[in-house]
Amino acid sequence: MTVTEAATGSTTTKGRPWASEALFRADPQLADLLAAEAERRAETIQLLAGENLTTPAVLAALTGPLIDKYAEGYPGRRHHTGCALADAAELLAVDRARGLFAAPHANVQPRSVTSAMLAAYAALLKPGDGVLAMSLEHGGHLSCGSRANFSGRWFTFTGYGVREGDGLIDLDQVRELARQHRPKAIVAGSISYPRHPDWAAFREIADEVDAYLIAAVAQTTGLVAAGVAPSPVPYADVTVAATHKLLRGPRGGLLLCTAELAERIDRAVFPFTQGGAAMNEVAGKAVALMEASTPAYRAYAEQTVSGARALSEGLAEAGMRPLTGGTDTHLVTADLSPLGVTGAEAERRCAAAGLLLGKCALPFDPAPPAEASGIRLGTGTVTSQGMGGAELSEIAGLVARVAAGGAVAPAAARVRELAGAFADRT
Repeated sequence: MTVTEAATGSTTTKGRPWASEALFRADPQLADLLAAEAERRAETIQLLAGENLTTPAVLAALTGPLIDKYAEGYPGRRHHTGCALADAAELLAVDRARGLFAAPHANVQPRSVTSAMLAAYAALLKPGDGVLAMSLEHGGHLSCGSRANFSGRWFTFTGYGVREGDGLIDLDQVRELARQHRPKAIVAGSISYPRHPDWAAFREIADEVDAYLIAAVAQTTGLVAAGVAPSPVPYADVTVAATHKLLRGPRGGLLLCTAELAERIDRAVFPFTQGGAAMNEVAGKAVALMEASTPAYRAYAEQTVSGARALSEGLAEAGMRPLTGGTDTHLVTADLSPLGVTGAEAERRCAAAGLLLGKCALPFDPAPPAEASGIRLGTGTVTSQGMGGAELSEIAGLVARVAAGGAVAPAAARVRELAGAFADRT
């Protein structure tokens, strides 16, 4: 679709507020870029674990009149006038978050998951305090101690990992390190671990050493919301969640916490780590939280998991090794060593065929991080498009053949055909 087609009405603009005559007239260059991005998506299969399709209702809220409303502060305590309706929208989002996750308190203002994590640290810690979190080498996020990130510069991190034999979190190691280092906080959560954490065990360890427990569930927020994954909220002092990814809302963060920590969390978000909230994003979060409370969303969440299992099984049959032997979530992390190819090379080969996935360093990985020995895939987007187990089994075969060096052209043709068949099913 070209921007001219969008402007002249020869293609639908439903769910595409960017495809408008106003944008075409004001900035045809940018409009063409957006049209090209839409075309790229329609011709590829999106398997990146951190991406998803934002729903049409959320998109409508994002482009609504709250997009340019400045509402610094919190409902009833804004620093500017004219915020009564913005207050109502934020309170709606907060109430929906509390109800959906059975949380005593929710803050819907964080602009990203990393900024939400920063606020959680700011509420609970002082610079130099110790934190125990999953090591980056075993799947921890940059905000769990990377020296390139604020976390690794401001706090003293110790990393726990998984067992080499089965790839599962080594809770004995977690307990031993907690006793040894006496951290002020323990972070449970990962960006590539495909199993459910044992929240009760982490709570027990945190209590033993008098530490706060922070649950980092950006990848699996939607599964928790749907009741398809165990909730950390009854166990964690603070839960850091995402409103995009599986939840299918706007890119942003969400904080859930105990009533005792509510004021500290709110002050850590505003005014400590960010200024005025993006009220259109808050409105979009309200819509996503409402949609996530429906039976249709639960069915979607269940399908992301069953699809991931089909994908994992297909990759295993093709000679790849799924970490932990499978998955409980939408995530699949696979070792490519049996194929004799690195994750970086597999990523490049698959991208050439329209299969979008990410290289992934594995626990105990002999390859350098820039090359890695694994790949990480997710089923959020393809499930939003309506793909199921049959399609994901076929996709596993395509990924394996292309990653191993098979011909790109026939795979690319099949990818375009399959993507086209599901492109508009959102």
